[in-house]
Amino acid sequence: MRVKNADRLFEKMEEGRLYRREDLSEFSKSVDRELKQLLTAKKVRKAAPGVYYRPEMTRFGPVGPDDKEVVRAFLKTDDFLLTSLNYFNGLWVGLTQLTNEMLVYNRKRVGRFKLNGMTYRFQRPVNYPKPEEFNEEYLFVDLLNNYHEVHEPPETEKFMKSLKRKAGELRQDELFKAASLYGKVSANKMLRELTTGG
Repeated sequence: MRVKNADRLFEKMEEGRLYRREDLSEFSKSVDRELKQLLTAKKVRKAAPGVYYRPEMTRFGPVGPDDKEVVRAFLKTDDFLLTSLNYFNGLWVGLTQLTNEMLVYNRKRVGRFKLNGMTYRFQRPVNYPKPEEFNEEYLFVDLLNNYHEVHEPPETEKFMKSLKRKAGELRQDELFKAASLYGKVSANKMLRELTTGG
């Protein structure tokens, strides 16, 4: 039985793996046409401009790649930090905001992009830690960096008391190290006020 060219391309793609269009061109002389056929047949999904994947099939249905893989393929680098304003809720300072938007700290892109059906906001801060260096102290400094972006901030006086309490609970050497490496001028000023009263 003769296999169609699009099906041959499909068979070359591993489940759950992301492919850039140029990666797939080695398997096909008409990659754009065949990708279009596979997309129409819903055998292949588009994760980002020029990035495609064959969903992994499970008993619960098709499963796509995780966020880190999508961002890695989009940026063509491992140099990024994936985070979210939702993570600030875990500091227990009175925040309860929920957002479907992920933050991507990186050195290449700025702006909002819809990738694999989800919105990512790409920002280029001066510096950010490697994922394995992400800790509670850095998260606190990042909250101070994003202080004015916190959705529905609680009553200011009560919130500042919670921040002051939390700052005192954290490892001071790690906290000031994170502020020095990753904190904006405004975040460092706020941290001094929280830890010294002025």
